[in-house]
Amino acid sequence: MAILTAGNKQFLLDGEPIQLLSGAIHYFRVVPPYWEDRLLKLKACGFNTVETYLPWNLHEPKEGEFNFSGLADVEAFVALAGNLGLHVIVRPSPYICAEWEFGGLPAWLLQYPSMKLRCMDAMYLQKVDRYYDELIPRLKPLLSTNGGPILAVQIENEYGSYGNDTAYLTYLRDGLISRGVDVLLFTSDGPEDGMLQGGTVPGTLATVNFGSQPEEAFEKFRQYREDEPLFCMEYWNGWFDHWLKPHHTREAGDVADVFDRMLRAGASVNFYMFHGGTNFGFYNGANYQEKYEATITSYDYDSPLSECGDVTEKYSAVRKVIANHLGKTVEELPALPAPIQKKSYGQIALTEKADVLESLPYLTKPIQHVTPVSMEHLGQDYGFIVYSTQVSGPRVGEKLHMQEVHDRAQIFLDGVYQGTVERWDPRPLQMDIPAGGAKLDIVVENMGRINYGPRLRDCKGITEGVRMNNQFLFDWTIHPLPLDNLAAVPFERVGAVTKAEVRTDVGTDVTTKACSAEASSTSNCLDRPTLYRGEFVVDETGDTFVKLAGWSKGVVWINGFNLGRFWEKGPQNTLYLPAPLLQTGRNEIIVLELHHTENAVIELTDTPDLG
Repeated sequence: MAILTAGNKQFLLDGEPIQLLSGAIHYFRVVPPYWEDRLLKLKACGFNTVETYLPWNLHEPKEGEFNFSGLADVEAFVALAGNLGLHVIVRPSPYICAEWEFGGLPAWLLQYPSMKLRCMDAMYLQKVDRYYDELIPRLKPLLSTNGGPILAVQIENEYGSYGNDTAYLTYLRDGLISRGVDVLLFTSDGPEDGMLQGGTVPGTLATVNFGSQPEEAFEKFRQYREDEPLFCMEYWNGWFDHWLKPHHTREAGDVADVFDRMLRAGASVNFYMFHGGTNFGFYNGANYQEKYEATITSYDYDSPLSECGDVTEKYSAVRKVIANHLGKTVEELPALPAPIQKKSYGQIALTEKADVLESLPYLTKPIQHVTPVSMEHLGQDYGFIVYSTQVSGPRVGEKLHMQEVHDRAQIFLDGVYQGTVERWDPRPLQMDIPAGGAKLDIVVENMGRINYGPRLRDCKGITEGVRMNNQFLFDWTIHPLPLDNLAAVPFERVGAVTKAEVRTDVGTDVTTKACSAEASSTSNCLDRPTLYRGEFVVDETGDTFVKLAGWSKGVVWINGFNLGRFWEKGPQNTLYLPAPLLQTGRNEIIVLELHHTENAVIELTDTPDLG
């Protein structure tokens, strides 16, 4: 049994002074077979502690249905860290931010329109309590007071950046205590007056988060907590990336200098991130300051350990600082594990395809609704959603308006692509409707719910309505498209004639009408969401990177596992494919291309490209 206490400006572990040197590794952003490799590299760098968030939406993906296996096996991760000789800090706060979808809150909370998030709202607290009743008993045996490695637990995350309901923070704290959490509890906030006033609880340890100017940050902290130890709970030594923006980097020497100054001040430090990992599947978050910006698939974060677990220049610089601080040489620190092999498997032709709009009957069941409604209204969490209606004609030069589309809508008229409306650029499309009317299909992508700030309530799909000029369109057929199971997709050989390419003068389902003879060679005719499938054989597995030169935008699956999104607009140009997701022998790869590719070929290369 070990007990961490705080007081007299220092931490004590079983009565002996300790400086916590911690690094963040999120178990849910790393495939489980690599947990040990990443933890050993943390230890080899000189750290004595690992920190992780716990995302509620991963552990309770559907209301009342819990998941603690695979990527969600937090108990195995914490136990492994302890077995390797590391202390653990866990941050199970219902909200985690973390550039993670909806800040870790489950999407199904948005089915309750009157619920208020992150405050003393009775309905919200009822949902939190049910989750904690399932989660906390799993963590309790892993607490240091019960012989486990967990030294400290966070009660909420950067709450002062969101609200000032201290009764809510007290409720969460008392709920942890009543469930048997008897280790050190803490809050973490930015080093600003409002944040420290709104996000802290009297009698509970406070910590601060920042990336530079540690002297100023700790001075502000001291104005509120005179006797507590200094702890930078999030040292932002790198940063995350948004689509359409440059890749972030930070110079290793600058990171090492700021870190060294904190250590010399006697502070404990948690690197956010030590190893960023990957936003697999549809779990990336988004931000909204002046406009909506979605986070990319990679969560490399320019961390000391890269997305694929490689040691970087920043790692070496940090390791030297820790060695010097401990009075050791780098050689006296634990040895590094062997590097993980990278493999280049070359080009792979995707020889089968399926038009997504044609395949809807195999993927989903239609729902009739008077108006377009959000994903959450239909119980859908992630992926895509298709809205279809008939528009009367003739109408010449009218404008089609997507009223609050979240987040990216592709528009088709009688199956022909008309253009894209994006949340951050919601300009209407000019449309000509023929005398006989036309079928309108709208494919909307949920690009990730907002994870930080005042706009957390971020429903997806068409959230208000669709208008031709000022006239709202009613009577819709809606197809939820979570794409969580592609087994039923009717793939055909590339080059085979599909329904969409056959001239159809008469038919009830005009979605599958072909382009006219004059238009059949234009990109508008070819620009339709399409699933491509291929196979490749692996003799020896190794880490590799999916390169999609010539592809536009979409999603990649390997052996049924959703690797995440790609987009030619960058900054990210490859997707990380860890070796444990491959199998010796035959492997399947599926690519959803939302627009068009001239050549259905991907490449598996041994070199990442994050822009």
